[in-house]
Amino acid sequence: MQGNLPPEAQEKLEQLQDLQEKAQTVAAQKQQAESQLSEAETALDALDDIESGTTMYREVGELLVETEYDDAQDDLEEKVDDLEIRVETLTKQEERVQDQFDSLQEELQNMLGGAGGAMGGPSA
Repeated sequence: MQGNLPPEAQEKLEQLQDLQEKAQTVAAQKQQAESQLSEAETALDALDDIESGTTMYREVGELLVETEYDDAQDDLEEKVDDLEIRVETLTKQEERVQDQFDSLQEELQNMLGGAGGAMGGPSA
């Protein structure tokens, strides 16, 4: 049925589809960042139960390398801070994409509204 749409409406529909794909990508990135943040926070909390003189190891690729307690704590705190910023950024991006999608969808509905809605069947 897309072939029956006016060129302007077809373009808006394609933009909507692109925004939908972008929204899915951003949501997946946000979910991954939230998961990493949760893991880093859990590790940071676990450090509270470990004495500062305890031998610690960190993962570097596929190797475990000895590290100092303070270095491990500093690295985890930095990682948590970075991930919090990333999640916040992705949340804002997700909101912007949703606003663009809603606006574009409204434009498309207004464009097709003049045809009495007969072109596309039920609106999405």
